[in-house]
Amino acid sequence: MLLKYFYDEQLAQATYMVGCVATGEALVVDPARNVQEYISAAQKEGLRITHITETHIHADFVSGSRELAHQTGGTMYLSDMGDENWKYGYADAPNVITVRDGDTFMVGNIRVQVMHTPGHTLEHIVFMVTDTAGADKPMGIFTGDFLFVGDIGRPDLLEEAAGWVGTKEIGARQQYGVVQQFKQLPDYLQIWPGHGAGSACGKALGAIPSTTLGYEKLFNPAFQIEDEDEFVAWLLADQPEPPRYFAQMKKVNKVGPALLGELSAPAEIGKPEIEAAVAAGHLVVDARPRNEFEKEHIPGTVSIPATSTQFSTYVGWFVDFNTPLYLIVPTLADVERIVTSLRAIGVDDIAGVATAEIVTSGEPLPVLTAQELAERLPLNGLTIIDVRGRTEYAEQHIRGAKNIPLGYLPRHLAEIPRDSQVVLQCASGYRSQIATSLLRAHGLHNVANLKEGQEVWSQVLPVE
Repeated sequence: MLLKYFYDEQLAQATYMVGCVATGEALVVDPARNVQEYISAAQKEGLRITHITETHIHADFVSGSRELAHQTGGTMYLSDMGDENWKYGYADAPNVITVRDGDTFMVGNIRVQVMHTPGHTLEHIVFMVTDTAGADKPMGIFTGDFLFVGDIGRPDLLEEAAGWVGTKEIGARQQYGVVQQFKQLPDYLQIWPGHGAGSACGKALGAIPSTTLGYEKLFNPAFQIEDEDEFVAWLLADQPEPPRYFAQMKKVNKVGPALLGELSAPAEIGKPEIEAAVAAGHLVVDARPRNEFEKEHIPGTVSIPATSTQFSTYVGWFVDFNTPLYLIVPTLADVERIVTSLRAIGVDDIAGVATAEIVTSGEPLPVLTAQELAERLPLNGLTIIDVRGRTEYAEQHIRGAKNIPLGYLPRHLAEIPRDSQVVLQCASGYRSQIATSLLRAHGLHNVANLKEGQEVWSQVLPVE
């Protein structure tokens, strides 16, 4: 048996390939949309991708199952669990086989057993793998978004991101039941999770790529809590803010994502088209480095530097999937990489791309250092807005700062003063620059970015 691991740092998402060397068949679990690396890896190993599956209808990225099946001719094995609201819309396609709890299928000599693990989502399943050529007991489990290293999947996404009121406590209690079920499984089982540190699908995911069930029984908090009500309270507490695009991903992955070959390449455009897009109210993302936007930018554009591994996530907070997106990129050589990262979260309508050369005769972004802010603090009317997550804010924040997580800013515009100085701050200056540019794009010109990070402002400014 051959096992290969693929990891997308921007999505903190893991994909796996299991191959039977004897028959040349391979299974891909939870593929992302850009499938070429799986195809190339299979070819390198002399394998054919014949089976494709996923643990659930994903919320944080566009599934690559349909794309991979289209490009390889492989068969998709998709969950038929959950209620009618979370069935795959393309499950009746000729290249799809639906599976339920207890079902098994073979990939050459490798037996794959389906286990229903509801909680993160209603239809969630995991896959227990046995290499029958040399063993009669399973080696490990692809756990998707049920079990991570040091954590388990959050059960509140359907409610928080998709608006399904009343589902998070039900999901938490289902997670409790599945944890009890996993306590009965052998400790030696390897655990291959669907996400790593940085994913919003849990609150404390570990950074190492895999674990064992025995280790998780010893150290994962989910396995230490015996009382169900206590477990539910723990699981629902302190979850990170789910990006707004998660709701769109559920819809896209349920219906079936568009094939990449059906999408048009964005047109190369100039400054007039960018200014027209701003005037029309479209989102124009300036993906250049922070210092370049700070020095000069086209008014109305939003700074989201593509240097961050979370670039697509931040774009996903603000993109309108019903209108076109426009981009300003450092060079044409960056277009493919940036467009690929955005299409990974379903941003398919990218109408135009301009390069950094068009940014002339723009305006600077107002900024402050921590020392300058310290000198202005005694002045009346100064408002500090901390755009970090709620948990970060609770751990330490500038005294008197108001917490509005970055992605929630658009829904709180009415709360932001327009007649006095407003300073945006975060842990590094990256998110607060996005926030400052976003507010200026919404017509608030009394805002400035605290460009220095927490290691500086925590020493210069009063904190609590």
